[in-house]
Amino acid sequence: MKNGDLHTLNQPLTLPCGTVMKNRMVKAAMTEGLAAPDGLPNERHAKLYRTWAEGGCAVLITGNVMIDGSHLERPGNVILDHELDEAERSAFSAWAEAGSAEGCQVWMQLSHPGRQTPKSVNPHPKSASDIKLRLPGGQFARPEPLTTGEIGQLVERFAAAALTAKECGFSGVQIHGAHGYLISQFLSPSCNRREDEWGGSIENRARFLRKIVSAVREKTGRNFAISVKLNSSDFQKGGFGPEDARQVVKWLQEGGVDLIEISGGTYEQPRMLEFEGIEPVQEIKTRASTRAREAFFLAFAAELAAQARAPLMVTGGFRTAAGMAEAIAADGISAIGVGRPMCGDPGCVGRMLKQGADLPRFEKSLGSPRSFLGVNSPIRLIKIVASFSVMAWYYDQIVLLGDGLENDPDTRTFTRFLALQGRESKWMKARRAWLEQQRQVPAD
Repeated sequence: MKNGDLHTLNQPLTLPCGTVMKNRMVKAAMTEGLAAPDGLPNERHAKLYRTWAEGGCAVLITGNVMIDGSHLERPGNVILDHELDEAERSAFSAWAEAGSAEGCQVWMQLSHPGRQTPKSVNPHPKSASDIKLRLPGGQFARPEPLTTGEIGQLVERFAAAALTAKECGFSGVQIHGAHGYLISQFLSPSCNRREDEWGGSIENRARFLRKIVSAVREKTGRNFAISVKLNSSDFQKGGFGPEDARQVVKWLQEGGVDLIEISGGTYEQPRMLEFEGIEPVQEIKTRASTRAREAFFLAFAAELAAQARAPLMVTGGFRTAAGMAEAIAADGISAIGVGRPMCGDPGCVGRMLKQGADLPRFEKSLGSPRSFLGVNSPIRLIKIVASFSVMAWYYDQIVLLGDGLENDPDTRTFTRFLALQGRESKWMKARRAWLEQQRQVPAD
């Protein structure tokens, strides 16, 4: 590690909208699962994000905030799908204030999971088409295609949520267009089989995302940060790939997006988590000089950076100051996203920026999903359970931080996975009871 590396990472970045990031480090979005059954942020969110804000990053991107309460990524998501009353607005404002400590900024990630809504949440989810997730276990139902009218309503919901975020003190939003969620479903030819203006060519498949970006910009104004999270590839045969991604990046630049985060993968092929999926990976052809580096999606992002005007951000795999600084200085990346290390060690970015210390890699102690229960199994269900068992450890660390407690090094991931299933089942029962109560409350 060289002093020049720390200088590079500590340099401020001015985005096209005029927003100034105090350094190049961003806490990437990670699902929290901390909301009560009413879907509102609470004291746990405030404690968690104040802790992360004190950890050194320039920007914190929240976990999925759902713009449709009937479609959740997981139980415990924050929901923003209606006009807020005074008490609800105060809850969101407290979250934004906590995440803005120490000169940090907090951006709200806006999302809709589409067909990746668990069946326990909605047995009739909506998507671009009626293509069901190819995952064993029966956790996801076959989706129903959205009508043109419903698509227009969702565009308006994204824009309305962005405006509310701005009014509550968030300094930006990120539109989640990756990882197989609804916007990603529209972008991918493997699950968008529509024959109308929303399907077919990449121009049609990208129409949903472009209209959302345009509507959000119109609502929030020129001086509000808008980011988009975009797959470099779905890593699936017949899915959204590099050529489509290059074209979409050009359109996003024309649409005035301030920061584009390059990621990849879906539930069926979770490359964003460095996990093995249920089918052979469709790799991106990249230059050998960048393939060997530590970041998952750096190679493709570096190629984009050579011609991109909008700042690019890469998340996933980075652990050394030298690797991050090289991505900025040599590859033209503008910002570095960090996720899982900040679950187990919320102050790790600050120490790196001051001392050059490597970020922790907890995966070494947690073990690879491939060796789950001592079995390197070809059985798809075991692969999936193993992957989510490892993620359960990170979910638990987020809960501990939200409760103001120290991290727990216990690495019994399968035990944590079973406990997580129990908590989420209990949450869904409480959510259904809350919804029933809301239906019984007479209108004013």
